[in-house]
Parts: sequence; structure tokens; C-alpha cells
Amino acid sequence: MKYLLIDTATSYLIVSIVIDDKLVYLYNEEEGHRMSERVMPVIAEAFDKAGIKPKDLDMILATTGPGSFTGIRVGLTVAKTMAWSLKIPVVPISTLEVMVSGYDDKKNIGLINARRGFVYAGIYDDKLNVISEDRYDSLDNISMDGNLVSYDLFDFEVKKPKLDVLKIVSKHKDDAPVNPHLLNPKYLKRTEAEEKLVSND
Repeated sequence: MKYLLIDTATSYLIVSIVIDDKLVYLYNEEEGHRMSERVMPVIAEAFDKAGIKPKDLDMILATTGPGSFTGIRVGLTVAKTMAWSLKIPVVPISTLEVMVSGYDDKKNIGLINARRGFVYAGIYDDKLNVISEDRYDSLDNISMDGNLVSYDLFDFEVKKPKLDVLKIVSKHKDDAPVNPHLLNPKYLKRTEAEEKLVSND
């Protein structure tokens, strides 16, 4: 079985290929605002290094967020296009789950700074089972009792995300795929325009 993982929801671009339970390619580098121009060359390199073609894939795993509005759309556009045009099953996964996947603590808390005292947070155990669903909330409401993981800086100590692609694939390989047209971003937070509409009601 051949799997492609794409994560463009943070400042780090992650592209990985797993073949028959072996990690054959991994790109995990900070790209920031270059995400849209780097994702396709990196994916092309992934297929070249793995010695396979896109049509050979059995599944695409794509993060749907939370994270950067623009970044999420970049990765999902690629995943949806490949899945639809090549008829490859596609499965949505959480950015926060990917961030904590390399840790074996019993309670791993993935955090993304959403500014103004708010964060995106999700809590997972060592097998990536969900302890607390991903949510947008005030930092004051988030449990700090666990292994705190984030790319961002806070006033408290956090560990840098650590990736275990094989663990992610193992968890999701039997998931039911979604219709590529229904693979949508999981922003969790309303846009500023939506918040203004709600406040004006």
C-alpha cells in the first residue's frame, strides 16, 4: 500500500510517502510564505525519490486544519485535485494530531497560537486517540496538564512538534475516504467578517 501525506496548515511544509509500512520519503521544513510555490516541487521530488507515480497511490492523507487559512487551502487544493482526477481515496486528518504524533506521552496537547489570548488546541494520547476534540478557545480554558507541543512561542515551555508518519498512517489507513469535493478546511474559528456579522445581529 502506498500513502501520501500532505500538511500545509502551519509554517512547516510536510510531505511524506509511505510504502508497505516503510517511510520512503519525508520533507519537513519551514517554508512560511513560500508554501504555495514549494508544495508542488516537493511533491514531485517525493514521487521521484520514492520511485512511484501519483496514479500508484492507494490513499492521500491531507490535513484540514486548524491552522493558516491560506496554508490549509494550498494543501487541500492539491489533495482534492489529485484525489478527484486520479480516483484516489482521500482521508482528512488534524494538523494538531500530526504535530503531536511523534510523542509517546499519555496526554499530548497540540497548540497553535490564534492570537489575542486564544489558541487552537487538541489533546491526543500516545496512540493518537482523541482525548479532547480540536477546538478554538481561550488559552485560560485549555488544560496545561500534559505534554505541550507547538511551533509557536508562549509564556510557558512547549516542545517542538515531532512527526511519526507511520503512526499516522497506521491509525487512518482503514478510515472511510471522503468525496474529494467535500474535503473542506476545518478552520474552527469564524473569519473576522463572520464575527462582525454575528456581533451585529
